[in-house]
Amino acid sequence: MNSTLRADSPATAQTPDVLDADTSMGAVTLKVADLDAMVTYYRDGVGLTLLALEGGRAVLGRPGNPSLVLEIAPELRYASATAAGLFHTAFLFENRSDLASSVYSVARQYPNTFTGSSDHLVSEAFYFDDPEGNGVELYWDRPREEWTWTNGRVAMDTIFLDPNAFLTQHLTESGSVRATDGRSEVGHVHLKVGDIATARRFYVDTVGFEVTTEFGSQALFVSAGGYHHHLGMNTWRSQGAGERTPALGLGEVSIQLPTADGLGALRERLHSRGVQVADDGRELTFDDPWRNLVRVTGPEA
Repeated sequence: MNSTLRADSPATAQTPDVLDADTSMGAVTLKVADLDAMVTYYRDGVGLTLLALEGGRAVLGRPGNPSLVLEIAPELRYASATAAGLFHTAFLFENRSDLASSVYSVARQYPNTFTGSSDHLVSEAFYFDDPEGNGVELYWDRPREEWTWTNGRVAMDTIFLDPNAFLTQHLTESGSVRATDGRSEVGHVHLKVGDIATARRFYVDTVGFEVTTEFGSQALFVSAGGYHHHLGMNTWRSQGAGERTPALGLGEVSIQLPTADGLGALRERLHSRGVQVADDGRELTFDDPWRNLVRVTGPEA
């Protein structure tokens, strides 16, 4: 799904404190109350393939590329809407027809869960809540050569996108029968955080993402390799939120690094800044300032 970088995008040259250009997002883990209902939603609604189901844990995505892990946690309760955690998991589709198929499938099988749709200039996106209230974005990227960069910032906006007109134009006959299996991946993850300055110090200055767009004290978007964003962070509902306590919802965000050198450089940055890290040599696991668990894997994981 990646295409050539624009010369004026922010990651045309690699520096020691910046993540590898080919960094990508891995599977998101959700702690859930009803595993069967959640599997059905993401498999039959969104169109992910069920890759494994065992011992209260389900893995969905496409063969060789899992994008969602569901873990049953009946002892947990739902967090407050103002708590830090997951804003949405964003599933990126290869083409508009696959996106239309998924959007139609979710809207038909789960009415009243649609929360909006937008043309973001770099992408076209549709938003839903899953059966346990986790935010879901289904989206398609415009070609990178159509994105506009100015001084290392990509132009993004929130323009109304008519969902019915989109489906009329892009939904195929086969796509209206069932969601296309497996042609998506986690393109980005959007988090609720307590404040943007702290998020920037952690995810940019320490982890090594680069800022692509920012909206004052309300939202920050960061990426590696000139993507419009791999992570979004906002305070729209969670301004001032402190550390999370165990709850249903986000269990883990994962990031995939393409090189062992990149993993080693991140390891050094985390240690030098006093971040507590679990390290088995192939992957690093650590909490962000709000105790959102982050797992970073290298090429050997």
